[in-house]
Amino acid sequence: MRLSSALAACFFAAAFLSAPAGATAPGAENWNAPAIVWHSLKTGVPEAERTGKTVMMVFHAPWCTACAKFRSVFKDERVVAASKDVVMILVDADADKVANGAFAPDGTYVPRTIFLTPDGDVRSDLVGASDPKHPHTIDIEKPDELLALMQRAAKANASTGATDQRAAN
Repeated sequence: MRLSSALAACFFAAAFLSAPAGATAPGAENWNAPAIVWHSLKTGVPEAERTGKTVMMVFHAPWCTACAKFRSVFKDERVVAASKDVVMILVDADADKVANGAFAPDGTYVPRTIFLTPDGDVRSDLVGASDPKHPHTIDIEKPDELLALMQRAAKANASTGATDQRAAN
């Protein structure tokens, strides 16, 4: 499923062209940074294009109590390890309404976890199991569901040859 192709393509292009070096996602410290490397859209999009890795975007809001609970899942050491195999992008849904609207295949609720190909296609095979109306809802209390999805994304990366090119440069 492609998210409004023209909008997503323009958004990805704009993010790529204006990527500041070394920028991390605002608020990442609340989501276990620096243990997890959280990108903003501006740094995450070029990282996904460069490495060919699956993108995991987490949409949150500062006022959201479910988001606050979900943060603890990212402290699990297995999730931290799995985060190295995908490009992690953190988006404050209130602060970035354009991104929130552009990446909302089933609504703009938070927390929302969306897996995308490096080209911006939604990975409809990587969704939560508990809420069919909101498939991008992941268990906010335990890391198991998120970890399983991240591991499936990593396997897909391996089958397509996606790698971290930093060592080669």
